[in-house]
Amino acid sequence: RTFRIVNRGDAGARPFYYADIRVDPSDPDRVYSLESIVLVSNDGGTTWGTLIPYAGVHPDHHAMWINPADPRHIVEGNDGGLAISRNRGDSWRFVRNLPLAQYYHINVDDELPYNVYGGMQDNGSWRGPSDVWENGGIRNHHWHEVGFGDGFATLPMPDDSLSGYAMSQGGSLMRWELRTGERKGIQPDGPKDVDLRFNWNAGIAIDPFDPASVYYGSQFLHRSKDRGNTWETISPDLTTNNVQWQRQDESGGLTPDVTAAENFCSIMTIAPSTLDQNTIWVGTDDGRLHVTRDGGETWTSLEGGLFGVPRNTWVPHVEASKHDVETAYVVLDDHRRANWTPYVFKTTDGGATWTDLATPDIWGYVHVIEEDPVDPKLLFVGTEFGLYTSRDGGSSWGQWTEGVPTCPVTALHVHPREHDLVIGTFGRSAFILDDIRPLRAARDDEADAKLRMTDIPDAYQYRVAQTRESRFPGDEEFRGETRERGARLSVWLADALEDKEATLWYIDAAGTTVRKQTRDLRPGWNRFTWDMRETGFRGGFGRRGGRGGGGGSQDPLDLPGGPEVLPGVYTVRVTLGDHVAERTVAIHSDPRVDVSIEARAARNDLIRRAGKLSERLGAATKRIDDLREEVGLVRQIAEREEDPDAEEDAEHPQKALLDALEAFEKDLDGVNTTLRGESGGKGINRRPSVAGEVRSLPWGLGSSWDAPTASELRQFEEAEAELNAAIDALDAVLGGESWTTLQKAYGDAGLKLLEDAGKVD
Repeated sequence: RTFRIVNRGDAGARPFYYADIRVDPSDPDRVYSLESIVLVSNDGGTTWGTLIPYAGVHPDHHAMWINPADPRHIVEGNDGGLAISRNRGDSWRFVRNLPLAQYYHINVDDELPYNVYGGMQDNGSWRGPSDVWENGGIRNHHWHEVGFGDGFATLPMPDDSLSGYAMSQGGSLMRWELRTGERKGIQPDGPKDVDLRFNWNAGIAIDPFDPASVYYGSQFLHRSKDRGNTWETISPDLTTNNVQWQRQDESGGLTPDVTAAENFCSIMTIAPSTLDQNTIWVGTDDGRLHVTRDGGETWTSLEGGLFGVPRNTWVPHVEASKHDVETAYVVLDDHRRANWTPYVFKTTDGGATWTDLATPDIWGYVHVIEEDPVDPKLLFVGTEFGLYTSRDGGSSWGQWTEGVPTCPVTALHVHPREHDLVIGTFGRSAFILDDIRPLRAARDDEADAKLRMTDIPDAYQYRVAQTRESRFPGDEEFRGETRERGARLSVWLADALEDKEATLWYIDAAGTTVRKQTRDLRPGWNRFTWDMRETGFRGGFGRRGGRGGGGGSQDPLDLPGGPEVLPGVYTVRVTLGDHVAERTVAIHSDPRVDVSIEARAARNDLIRRAGKLSERLGAATKRIDDLREEVGLVRQIAEREEDPDAEEDAEHPQKALLDALEAFEKDLDGVNTTLRGESGGKGINRRPSVAGEVRSLPWGLGSSWDAPTASELRQFEEAEAELNAAIDALDAVLGGESWTTLQKAYGDAGLKLLEDAGKVD
């Protein structure tokens, strides 16, 4: 009911931004104050000390949970994620397995695999791989920080992806260099006696026609033709220049808060045309939209044509069409005035008139729009509540929910080579939608097809390396998914087809089918991956141990994968009844490895020979298993015939048969031990066996692409000789005395369970 002041200013450095306190549930005098650092008081707030300094744990603290059952257990949320303490704050563990990045922008390069670039709220600017050619997934150590501060647009140089641009708040702009770690400040100067106003998230773009030229926005558009070393101003003030909206230096109430987030009347988006070097579109945070057709000599204001949009609505993104110089898209965001209406417009006449593309299908205010570089009718929009797609040029939209959460989608980029859609979100990190070809309109000659395929992306036979980090990392680190290795196939099936099992044929340049597979299709688009291997072998090709199969009626072309096919162009044909779809795929060797086709062919030939050995081994072990199973069954039948009334020392009525079974099984076990090695009991048995030698061959031979070595050839010859000897021994047993005696005992007992054993091929 009553309060008293215990402290007049030790806590709460930025009350506008942080205003939370927490009380220890076991000690009412222990109080935590959350701000840029975390303060703690043990006397009810009278005096304060630092619990979390401005280091170690990410600063800017907004949330804290104290375990009521154990106050030593604290979970703390800040601008960098989550931290957990188990000792009341004496030490902290950063939570590394939650992908919570808040991306403002997304970019890519053309490396193989390509890298993704983006700036994160209060977490710097980063570069990381879209895929890694190693095991263990995409780990945190694969990402490189290229700039610090609040990270916004991050752009690699088009001609050198190990360097590029990154910015942070207040218009701070740097040129980074990964080879040396250099981060050179290159923020432009303005006209004399003019203060430049840079948005918190300032606009930047590289000239599509000149990799050394870059544009940057304050209230003016600046251009550098030497990667930021020198700048020129190529526009007048393109904002409203409303002086009442430029009092950011006076912001704050109890305390000032001038961080550059308050900057207004500034350029947010710059969109140079990829079709005409002199055409540049510019949007601002106070509702201005301009275009120049002469490289900045003259500018035309366009926002007056955006009917239905409140004046001074933010313009966060302009998209210059990749197909038509007169076409552009613009999105606007007015949520800061409690208006969540989506605004999406398109012009096809250089901005003279605009068409509203925001249908009722779109939910939430809009951050970004992306036009597909191949199909101009395919559009993507990111809103506060997710990703939306249109396949009819914006006449209708649908929310994309498969794999993409309902969260702010702030950045979109279609990779021009891989045709992936790279998605940046504000809070759920980044996603990649692999190969958007199925979303593009069907080709005219396939419009009525019941079965069809998209073009197949090039495939690479890369080596998968061992990760540089721990092989067994547990669950404390997030690991991004890697792309399945192989040729990715996208197959479309019409609803009307009843037969849903299709056959996939892989055919080389000579017209030979190297592999065949069957796959169940569902209506709509289906995704499969060919592992780039030819037909395999019965008997468990490539396994390093275990029981082998053999025989059966399996289609000889529909077996587990054999050796990798040689690099080249292959035809992929899909058949379903009378319907056929066909495409070609280029398979490339690992670009990091220089091995001749002749060397690879020689190794493949030896792998095939090793696979045939594996098939022979499988047939032999299967024959042994079948015989032992039947011997066991006959023994059970014979043992049941014992006379319960016979004398204790009386001879079993089927003694001759049981003795013959025992003798034959002993001979058979001898061969089985030779083939498979001793088994049974606990522990690890590393004694060599024929099966171990034979089954290790394909695995070892598949670990390289170069020509077989003398050692590998010798190992093959030794394994072949050992297998031949073991099979000869098995044939000898099946034609020997114990087998003949057993057959006679069968006849005497009136049994004919065993067929002629024959010989193993």
